[in-house]
Amino acid sequence: MNASNSSQSPATVVMNEESVAEAIRRMAREIAAAHPSMDGVVLLGILRRGRPLADRLAAELERVTGYRPKVGTLATSLYRDDVRAGVRAAKAGGATHFDFNVTGVTVILVDDVIMAGRTARAAMDEVMDYGRPRRIQLACLVDRGARELPIQPDFCGGYCASDPQDHVSVLLTEVDGTDSVLLEQGDSPEPAPNNEDSESHE
Repeated sequence: MNASNSSQSPATVVMNEESVAEAIRRMAREIAAAHPSMDGVVLLGILRRGRPLADRLAAELERVTGYRPKVGTLATSLYRDDVRAGVRAAKAGGATHFDFNVTGVTVILVDDVIMAGRTARAAMDEVMDYGRPRRIQLACLVDRGARELPIQPDFCGGYCASDPQDHVSVLLTEVDGTDSVLLEQGDSPEPAPNNEDSESHE
């Protein structure tokens, strides 16, 4: 998620470095418990911060189970319904890449924040263009509510109650140099442009 502008209220720390790490460890334990055989599971991180989260989950799953699932990257911009409807332009930056077959396996989509659910829906559409998974699941570090589609994460690091105009920023060391989740209250009654759905994580 992008940092918000200086006109907004000071940020509240929702998760610090340790709570982010613990959330990832807990999500990995829940994934391992749900999948006794991990060799049929792959992770696809949604750009931008979903990819480093997927890498961390894979490393933690290896620590817990002894098996490291394959990890790939999804760039969902061209599959978003607002792009297809001409409401917004597709964002440049990053590309979909994975070197494994998704047919017949469990694909776990990994993202930093879920709000309306439109990014997750776009990710599912993209995955289905590459094959027919046995199952698609969703893992998110933060659920901020305000869903517009009937999509819920199967594995979630934490819930952050917020209004649509607020900014929830996930910072990760691989991208931002630090780990934290910040909540900044917006002043406008309209949804803030940097929120997840709008869904600009990048």
